[in-house]
Amino acid sequence: MTFLRTAGRQFVDESGTPVRLRGVAVGGWLNMENFITGYSGNESLMRATVRAVLGEDRYELFFERLLTAFFGEDDAKLLAGAGMNCVRFPVNYRHFEDDSKPFEFKKDGFRHLDRAIEACARHGIYSVIDLHALPGSQNHHWHSDNPTHRPAFWDHPHFQDRVVAMWEHIAEHYKDNPWVAGYNPINEPADESRLVVGPFYTRLVEAIRAIDDRHILFLDGNTYSTEFDVFDEPWENTVYVCHDYAAPGLGGGGDYPGTTDGRYFDKAALEAKYAERTEYCRRTGTPVWVGEFGPIYTGDERTDAMRRELLTDQLDIYRRDDAGWSIWMYKDLGRQGLVMVRPDSPYLKRFGDFVAKKNRLGADQWGSDGYGISEITKPFYSMIAEEFPDFDPYPWGRFDWVRTLILNLTVAQPLAQEYAELFRDLTDDDLIALADSFALANCDVRTTLRDQLIAG
Repeated sequence: MTFLRTAGRQFVDESGTPVRLRGVAVGGWLNMENFITGYSGNESLMRATVRAVLGEDRYELFFERLLTAFFGEDDAKLLAGAGMNCVRFPVNYRHFEDDSKPFEFKKDGFRHLDRAIEACARHGIYSVIDLHALPGSQNHHWHSDNPTHRPAFWDHPHFQDRVVAMWEHIAEHYKDNPWVAGYNPINEPADESRLVVGPFYTRLVEAIRAIDDRHILFLDGNTYSTEFDVFDEPWENTVYVCHDYAAPGLGGGGDYPGTTDGRYFDKAALEAKYAERTEYCRRTGTPVWVGEFGPIYTGDERTDAMRRELLTDQLDIYRRDDAGWSIWMYKDLGRQGLVMVRPDSPYLKRFGDFVAKKNRLGADQWGSDGYGISEITKPFYSMIAEEFPDFDPYPWGRFDWVRTLILNLTVAQPLAQEYAELFRDLTDDDLIALADSFALANCDVRTTLRDQLIAG
């Protein structure tokens, strides 16, 4: 087995043979997300509330079983059979280090990640290691395990020092593993000042390269991997990763082809947005790798048929440009994944009503239209718009700012307590059955999506 590297706009192996990296991100596993496994709020809050109900030993029983069941040999085999040759593994920094013991790395921090990388390797699949949640949170939302709406990472050198040390630790561990395609050091950075992210990337690249100069670096642009003006000349063996979500495929999306948020979207509009997001790559002659994209499914056949058409168009654009990609995402409760937990599983029998309540209240951002109980929320949105018409906060404006505060924080956080209480009085066997609901043998495959990815 040989290390991959970049050569112009392509990935190649050590013989110079081009390799187009196509795959999935295993979100919701080593970095948990609320819509993926059904809890509310952010991961650290969820874990703390569940630990308080179960106690330390039974908490460890459940989460160790869940992480073991969620991704393993069968999952890698399924992906290889679908023609995938790359898996992006999002990881929360808490697997490596605790806030109470900064710079002290856990002895078993690589246990599950090593197991997954080895399983993928046995099936001819490369891995990309993605630090998805950084200490202090590098962006404003739940997926960086942010309990607030502010990314403190950019304001505190302490957090930045910890991430440099963490990547030195990760690079030392994987520097001789050719099945690791490379490192994705910061998922979706969002530095509003635009003054810290560029110099920090320089520092981070230099620290990693001092230990490991063979693995590819996958660097996300600023503002959730959509802006690349923080980079000057490209570094060697480096990919500048864009994320390419399309508005018609998200929670408030409209028709496709058709209008979403007052703008008409068809394939030409998708191609124009893709060209904008990949301009830096084309200008610098570096590979294009779309680190995240993919529509959200609703259960409504008409809507989902349009979203499948949107995905087909995106995949065709990437294929014609010889771009690699990693679709978001592999496995969840049915909102977006290639693999879905069954509705009659022990997990959804226990938590299905809770998930329905969470959706009714609009507590998750991903897949929601941002209103929840509209007779409560719409007047508040209107009041903010009327009183502060020029208020346009970074990164996504007034509507996202209000939604995050009143739904994804104010509503979601008390729901976290309600989720945890559903673990009360469960036996050890019950906990194991809940966790095992996420094992591939107990899940269904979204065959329409699988077939689209095989063709992509």
